[in-house]
Amino acid sequence: MAEMKVKTYRAPSIHDALQMVRADFGPDAAVLQTREIKRGWLPWFGRQIQIEVSAASGLNVPSRLVEGISPSPSPTYRSLMPSVDGQDFGASFRESLKGQTPSLQTVVEQLSRESTPSPRRELPESLFRLFTDLIEAEVSEELARELVEHVRADVADGDLGDLLLLKARIARLVEQEIQVTGPIQVTTGQRRLVALVGPTGVGKTTTIAKLAANFHLRERLRVGLITVDTYRIAAVEQLRTYADIIDLPMEVVATPKEMRAAVQRLRDLDLILMDTAGRSPHDEVKIQELKSILAEARADAIHLVLSSVSSESVMRKTADQFSAVGITSLILTKLDEATGMGALVPLLRSCKLPLSYVTHGQNVPDDIEAADTCKLARLVLGVETHA
Repeated sequence: MAEMKVKTYRAPSIHDALQMVRADFGPDAAVLQTREIKRGWLPWFGRQIQIEVSAASGLNVPSRLVEGISPSPSPTYRSLMPSVDGQDFGASFRESLKGQTPSLQTVVEQLSRESTPSPRRELPESLFRLFTDLIEAEVSEELARELVEHVRADVADGDLGDLLLLKARIARLVEQEIQVTGPIQVTTGQRRLVALVGPTGVGKTTTIAKLAANFHLRERLRVGLITVDTYRIAAVEQLRTYADIIDLPMEVVATPKEMRAAVQRLRDLDLILMDTAGRSPHDEVKIQELKSILAEARADAIHLVLSSVSSESVMRKTADQFSAVGITSLILTKLDEATGMGALVPLLRSCKLPLSYVTHGQNVPDDIEAADTCKLARLVLGVETHA
C-alpha cells in the first residue's frame, strides 16, 4: 500500500483549491475535508472567505476530483470512508491517524459537521454596498442575498457600477412583492360592514377610531361602531369615548344573537366598523368563537391587525392562525416604533394577503394612511422612516 500523505490547501474558491490538490496528488486524491475560513462577518461572499481543503493520497477511496464539481453539501465523514472487506474503513482510518498530529485527527473528525460552501463570484463594490445597506435596514440575509443576486443577473455588466440604477432595481423588486388594496370602499346608501381582528395589544381599537373619524368627519359618511371586546371593560369604554367624541352610534355585543340585533339596528348606515376582542393565535377555541361571531355579522371585509414591532415569525404565525376566520387583508400598526421593516416581504409572501392600511402613531384621526406600495418599499429599504 502506498504511503499516505495528507496536505491542507487554502484558496479563494473551491475550484482553485481542488486544482491545487489535483496538481499535487493527481485525479485519485481523496478530499478529507472542505470548510470556509471566515474573513469578516459576511462569509458567503467570495472575497470575504477562503476555502480550506484537506486532501490525501495513498487512500483506497474513490476520487473526489470529478469534473463539474457540485456545490451541494459534501458527504459526511462516514460516507467518505466506505467499508473495506466488510469492515468499517472509517474506524481503521482513524486508527491510522494515531501517528499523525492531533490537529489532523481533529480535522477529519470534524468532517461530519462541515459542508462544502457554494462557490460564489466576487461581488462588485456597488452590489456589496447594496447588500450591506439591506442588512442595516434589518432585511434578512437570505432576502438581501436574493435581491442582490436577482439584480446582478438582471443588470448588464456595464451598468453594475451605477449605484442609483441598482437601487432603483432593488426598489422595484420590493415593490413587486407588496400588494395593497387601497382604502376601504364605501358607497352612500349601501351598508358595508368591516371587522378588525388580531391579537391583544396591536392597536385594533385605536385603529377603529381613526377609521371611523376619517370616514365620518372627513368623508361625511354615516358610520356606526360595534364592539365584541367585552373581555376588557377598558376596551369598551375606550371605544365608547371615541364614539361620543365623534358622535357615532355604538353597539356592545356578547353573543351571536346580539350580533344579529345590533347589525339590524345599524342597517341604515353607510359603514359599520367592528372591534373584536384580542385573541391569542394559539387559542383555537377562541379563534373559532370569533369565526362564529363574524359569520353572524356577515362581514364584508375582515382586516387582520398586526404590530410592526413584532418579529417576523410571530406575525407569520399569527396570520396563519387567524386565516381560519376568513381575513381578507392586513393592517400594519406602530410603524413609528419599528426599527426596521425588513420582515414585511417575508410576511406578505407567507400569508399571501394584501395590505390595506398602516398606522404610525396614536393621534386620532391622524397617523393612519392607506398602504402605498412605493412608500412601503422605501421603508423596507430603510430610505424612509415614520419618525
